[in-house]
Amino acid sequence: MILAGSSVEEVSSALVGLNAKREKISGFDVRAMRRVLEYTPEDMTVSVEAGSTLAQLQTRLAEHRQWLPIDPPRAETLTIGALLAANKSGPRRFGYGTIREHVLGIKVVLADGRVIKAGGKVVKNVAGYDLCKLFAGSHGTVGVIVEATFKVLPRSESELILQRSANKLDELAPLLGQITQTPLTPVVLDLHGTAAGHTLVLGFAGSREDVEWQRERAQTLGINEATTLSYNEVFWEPSEPPQTVSVLPSKVIDSIKSLDARSYVARAGNGVSYFRGGRSQSRPELALSLMRRIKETFDPKGVLPDMPW
Repeated sequence: MILAGSSVEEVSSALVGLNAKREKISGFDVRAMRRVLEYTPEDMTVSVEAGSTLAQLQTRLAEHRQWLPIDPPRAETLTIGALLAANKSGPRRFGYGTIREHVLGIKVVLADGRVIKAGGKVVKNVAGYDLCKLFAGSHGTVGVIVEATFKVLPRSESELILQRSANKLDELAPLLGQITQTPLTPVVLDLHGTAAGHTLVLGFAGSREDVEWQRERAQTLGINEATTLSYNEVFWEPSEPPQTVSVLPSKVIDSIKSLDARSYVARAGNGVSYFRGGRSQSRPELALSLMRRIKETFDPKGVLPDMPW
């Protein structure tokens, strides 16, 4: 059963009834809730309903040369609620972080229909527990996110994406170490590849002078071929979801080699790799146990979707 609602009140009322009957839902659809509730360009904050797509929000922010610094795939169809629920991110994660770093406040409908707020609408907000980070990445298992407030950033004056390819992954390994030891401050630091070859991607953003300076430094490392981030969209095109593994950034090369993957995209600066084919990965039992306890606390009657693991 899919729970659909066009307002906070509708979602709350539906969950009250489902909770009383212990009826389970497999998901929810709040795409009818897509208003920008409040946008203050001067404060660089925006409040939006969870049914708005990321692309719609970015279009609105672009009117003032601002953006929500997050770039997951399929932004045209990805809702703000889904973005938060799955804590999605993209190649620029290295420079800007995940959506958790940009959310100031959220409104959530709990499994029993109660409506709660976490965080606020200002950047400096330290009252109470940071429940925003609990719901971000919860996959809708502990509540339905219906509204969110974000801090946004100005658009960079310039952006440049460079790459260097190699037949063997070991050829790119020394470059990762060299990049971290230079004054370079990339917003993208990725690896991607298949059995046929591997590519290191560097992205820079900022003023024209700063980006040009970083381009010259990257050239000294042999990274000088201009490219785009299209490899990321291509990787995420199949409907088959990839597997994920997370290691220390210093271990990312060894991790990729051990996966024996058919194809992969790795956030080399963060240590997170997405891959298809290869060896299955499992989550630590301790983490799963904690997630189950949180799920049972927020949804004791099991109304909301199960954990996807």
